[in-house]
Amino acid sequence: MSRDAIKTLFHPFAAQMLDAPGQGERVLFLGAEAGAPRLEGFDATITAVQSQRPLYRALQAQGAEVTPDLSGEDFDSALILCGKHRGENENRVAEALSRVKAGGMIVAAGSKEDGIATLRKTLSKLGIEADSTPKYHGVAIWFKRPEEVSTAVSKLKQEIATIENRFTALPGMFSHDRVDGGSELLASRFPADFDGNAADFGAGWGYLSVMLAEKSPRTARIDLFEADWNALEYAKTNMLENCPRLATRFFWQDLAAEPPKEKYDLIIMNPPFHTTGQASEPALGQALIKTAATALRSGGKLLLVANRGMPYETVLSTEFRSSQEVCRNSRFKVLSAQK
Repeated sequence: MSRDAIKTLFHPFAAQMLDAPGQGERVLFLGAEAGAPRLEGFDATITAVQSQRPLYRALQAQGAEVTPDLSGEDFDSALILCGKHRGENENRVAEALSRVKAGGMIVAAGSKEDGIATLRKTLSKLGIEADSTPKYHGVAIWFKRPEEVSTAVSKLKQEIATIENRFTALPGMFSHDRVDGGSELLASRFPADFDGNAADFGAGWGYLSVMLAEKSPRTARIDLFEADWNALEYAKTNMLENCPRLATRFFWQDLAAEPPKEKYDLIIMNPPFHTTGQASEPALGQALIKTAATALRSGGKLLLVANRGMPYETVLSTEFRSSQEVCRNSRFKVLSAQK
């Protein structure tokens, strides 16, 4: 999300198209990010909701009142930063409609790539007409919360996805409605005789951890690390449903900035990466590989999967005693390294 979207979100208040919420009012900020402009007269208490750990930490550093877990009601108004997943955007609007007082102002903003135009059309079909203004390469829309919202909320609120009849996830999470092909390839190369302590870096909703536990039933413990609070909550459920006897621990951490405190015998991961235009940006995955190198015991092993074009081999050869490609298909490659 560009910081421009935050400026776009606050522009209707800065341009005095909307009255700034004053002292004593409560504002819910969904998808909150750091960098909001300071506006004269905008004196309301803002409850920022951000489930992504790096963005949460940035808000914390600014002194914001921030939580990863949505709660509360009877807010006077709401702010929504849109993201690239339509379902997540619609879910945030549904939450705002459910938690803001009737007549309260709801303001949303995003770029064209964030689907703000699509969101406005969806609201119009539900009988909610929004005003709008373009600014900073994005669009802000706003509307008053109607008295009756039950129909709109039911249409906008996202259904929990069931995968392979045994996993659950929500829209907005990585590969929320299917098993990712890269993760599936990696799982096919898991050992059958592992009996130590493992860590799953970027565990998502828990697929790889379940697969490791099933492939190596003598696994002592798996620690799941995930930067998305919501995905980690679903990972807890999926692990309990599929591996109820396995010792597990769950850590909401930004591994690039918050390394684990323990050492592991095995680390598995399908590292996330950002995209810039049409190009994949490998820096985040490379940072996680370096973190994995510091979190493995001597002789410990890293198993990871990546898109074939991701340049991870150099950092693996630098950080580990040995490394190799295990296999590949038309889209992905599995790499291993030993500490």
